[in-house]
Amino acid sequence: MTKAPPLGLLLAELAAGREWFHARLPNQAARGAEPDANGPLVLTIPGFCAGDRSMLAMRRALMTAGYRAHGWGQGGNWGARPDTLDRIGARIAALRGDSQEAVHLVGWSLGGLFAREYAKRFPDDVASVITMGSPFSGSRRANNAWRAYRLIAGHSVDNPPIAMLEMPKPPVPTFALWSTKDGVVAPACAMGRDDERDHAVEVHCRHLGFAYDGASVAAVIQCLDRVTG
Repeated sequence: MTKAPPLGLLLAELAAGREWFHARLPNQAARGAEPDANGPLVLTIPGFCAGDRSMLAMRRALMTAGYRAHGWGQGGNWGARPDTLDRIGARIAALRGDSQEAVHLVGWSLGGLFAREYAKRFPDDVASVITMGSPFSGSRRANNAWRAYRLIAGHSVDNPPIAMLEMPKPPVPTFALWSTKDGVVAPACAMGRDDERDHAVEVHCRHLGFAYDGASVAAVIQCLDRVTG
């Protein structure tokens, strides 16, 4: 049975947390960055207990690479809610406007689970899904966050208010970023089986580092370039 990462790796996330805090702070470059009007459309979905600012560095890098990167616009991600996918759909509709352009979904941790479930239901809306340290495979308790999740979200990871569809993967190009340095989610759960994603991409960063680490950002851009180039 797959187990949660050991305590040593979880404690190492503290250092990544300090770096992440500084990476999420607004700066002049971030305030001045605007999405490329002609680039592919990307929606970032933050992890548990995080909001759009947590992926600010990621979106800034994506915009520099020529993508129209936007946050999910839902405030903090405090766990699954019955209308979570509806709100993601409304955000996608607002970004698409009158166009029929499919959107690339980049989800960190829990945000990646939302991205996968949305893409399963509405594949015509989605160009690709990139998950970063998302526990979409194996036991829902093979991580060091399930207890905190139950306290904060008000429900168990085993009984979320969103029904998880049985199909193994969304019917769109799917990339799963995972790391052996992840102190929150078991690497096997974030990597998934061959039938659960199209591509598994190993990234050498902590769980919190998925949101800002240079290796993670570069991997996301490479995945996007692969399906848009």
